[in-house]
Amino acid sequence: MSIKIGIDLGGTKIEVIAISEQGETLFRQRTQTPQGDYHATLNSIAMLVNTAEQACKKRAEHIGIGIPGTLSPTTGLIKNANSTCLIDKRLDVDLEKLLNRPIHIANDADCFVLSEAIDGSAAGYKSVFGIILGTGVGAGIVINKALLSGPNAICGEWGHNPLPWPNTSDYLERHCYCGKQDCIETFLSGPGFSSHFPANTKLSTTQIWEQARHGDIESQNYCNLYLEQLSKALASIINILDPEVIVLGGGLSNIDEIYAQVPQRLTKYIFSASTIPTKALTPIVKAKYGDSSGVRGAAWL
Repeated sequence: MSIKIGIDLGGTKIEVIAISEQGETLFRQRTQTPQGDYHATLNSIAMLVNTAEQACKKRAEHIGIGIPGTLSPTTGLIKNANSTCLIDKRLDVDLEKLLNRPIHIANDADCFVLSEAIDGSAAGYKSVFGIILGTGVGAGIVINKALLSGPNAICGEWGHNPLPWPNTSDYLERHCYCGKQDCIETFLSGPGFSSHFPANTKLSTTQIWEQARHGDIESQNYCNLYLEQLSKALASIINILDPEVIVLGGGLSNIDEIYAQVPQRLTKYIFSASTIPTKALTPIVKAKYGDSSGVRGAAWL
């Protein structure tokens, strides 16, 4: 029996998983990320791989790694990583030397959607748009169980497009770290949602939604605004890509109101929605593997 090994390289933790060819989890372990120390990060990854192989008594022929950034297609160096010690490094080359086998690297959101498309909530669909609604709103696209890439290595970066169909109720003029204004991420990410709550009480996303469910009018209005903004943003994706399914992960994907209300709200923004039977509209589903999707997807790379 052969095994596949995936690594989820995050800013605070590194996780390893070993799965069988059928997707069965054989081993899983995590350790803290040596923050700011690139060489210690390399050694931690190597240690986790060796531990997984010893536990499974098998050697993985290749290893996949999900990172909070991407490889530049022109230089091969890591860019756009929130773990800054990775930036401008040849992570794949350095790990191949250390582990003496091929290394496959992809953005962590790409790993998430690949996992869900292969054997998760989006299995059985030909075209999948996957989103992590969390600290950011990273996304990826899978066609026929293969990641869709592009010449700029930014395929799926919907979060750095402006919120579509904006109006004054959207609390506009939000500045994004990318240098632009009113990016989708500044509305739909966890920090974007909680930091613009009009009561200005520094409540968490969970606390705001709980207040709404217990009858607080201001919280209800704000949560309804979020659902409308999410609907507009998803409709813009459907109008361009028309995926067979959209799968959501990340902390905000646990908001049940998304699945109950967004499908109906979408019809206001999807082109020719009135001519499409309701059952044919793009379904929106919650990730099957939750926060395990990223590391599983890395193993499938």
